[in-house]
Amino acid sequence: MNFEDQLHRYFGTADFDALTPDALAAGMERMRVDFGLETDRGRRFALWSLLFLLGDAPDLDAFEEAADRDAARDFMDMMDRTEGEEPAGSE
Repeated sequence: MNFEDQLHRYFGTADFDALTPDALAAGMERMRVDFGLETDRGRRFALWSLLFLLGDAPDLDAFEEAADRDAARDFMDMMDRTEGEEPAGSE
């Protein structure tokens, strides 16, 4: 799953900064629908991760497998840890 391909698929552009609020909401709605319909665990996790980064991820109980819920928790923890870090070379 290529990130730019996903941006094109759901938002019609890879230029995320160019999205209007309506286009962003519509793309996230399409992602939530696809997340609910997706049967491949890896693709579901990728969709959930992108939704999480956009601030619109379903609750962890949306994952049937405990391993997937654990992976989602690990992802959230990893994102929390990186939020407080300074970018390399910013000192």
